[in-house]
Amino acid sequence: MEDQQVGPLRFHIDFSQPLYEQILDQVRSAIAKGEIGLGDKMPSVRELAQELRVNPNTVMRAYQELERDGLTEKRRGQGTFVTSSPEHVRSFRTALAAKYIDSFMDQMERLGLTWNDIQSYIEQKYDAEEGGTTR
Repeated sequence: MEDQQVGPLRFHIDFSQPLYEQILDQVRSAIAKGEIGLGDKMPSVRELAQELRVNPNTVMRAYQELERDGLTEKRRGQGTFVTSSPEHVRSFRTALAAKYIDSFMDQMERLGLTWNDIQSYIEQKYDAEEGGTTR
């Protein structure tokens, strides 16, 4: 499926993967990257479900998890909004980065790589992409 814009959010939904997790991960990522601003209104559950052609319960479940994460907040009669707390977003972003690093390091260790190997590969990759040196 192609990318789909819904309000301030851009989604790429793969119907061969769990939809709830995709919506949750993509919204979390957008908030952590600042693609959705602090205090911005989220699309309604119904609107997002219609646009993505998914069951509203799927979207509701993702929204509930975002609220538990502290990344969104419901305002009675107004809808769901991205948190207005930069601390919540910063804390979540730090935790997400740690999770990704842990996963990466586990995979590298399974390949039998040492820290020096990993560091060397990262520097080579950076140099190749940036066209310069890492120092």
